[in-house]
Amino acid sequence: MVLRLLQRTLDDGEAEAIALAVEQHAEIILLDESEAREIASLYGLHKTGVVGLLNRATLEGRLPSLRQELDKLRTEAGFWMSENLYRQALETVGEGIA
Repeated sequence: MVLRLLQRTLDDGEAEAIALAVEQHAEIILLDESEAREIASLYGLHKTGVVGLLNRATLEGRLPSLRQELDKLRTEAGFWMSENLYRQALETVGEGIA
């Protein structure tokens, strides 16, 4: 039932992911699309995205440069992120824009 409702607004992959997270009482769900993130919040799900994962990996010392990874995402993968998100992520790991 939840899946059918979600599929009215989201693409199948996002709808399936949210429905499964609700069903399994997942601790966290990986979502990047803003509409999917908003809907996940309505279900009380904790969420992160690719930027959040890269941020954490950088803070844990697994990535030498968040800026380098975010720039690759933008230029090589065509990943869109707001300039505000880009700046906030870099500031969080101490790579603020000079």
